[in-house]
Amino acid sequence: MKANPYLNFDGDCAEAFRFYAEVFGGTIDMEMTHGGPPMADQVPADWHDKIMHIQMRTPDGMTLMGSDAPPAYFKTPQGFAVSLQLTDPQEAERIYTALSQDGEIGMALQKTFWAERFAMFSDRFGTPWIINCELSA
Repeated sequence: MKANPYLNFDGDCAEAFRFYAEVFGGTIDMEMTHGGPPMADQVPADWHDKIMHIQMRTPDGMTLMGSDAPPAYFKTPQGFAVSLQLTDPQEAERIYTALSQDGEIGMALQKTFWAERFAMFSDRFGTPWIINCELSA
């Protein structure tokens, strides 16, 4: 069994996933809009370009999926975080710098007693992230 995060957005899913693909070196391999068949006649015209489903894969095997939730169903993400487990402190710094820009920092990236680098934050799209870079042996 494999668990993959499925992220909901308030209309900016396409922008978020293009950003995530850039940060993680990923490829968007599936994208459907609400305006595509057979949904076009079931959603308002201003939702035709919003994402019904999107999937991105990274070279190291991470899969992220998501969609734009219709306004009546969208809720700000809470009670979870997408946790990234890394072994390279420089990569942790790079990812943290990119994802946290214009976001909300809970705990800035830093060395802790359990990790070379650790951070908790939400990105500019509201997605909560944890970065954990293991201590060197």
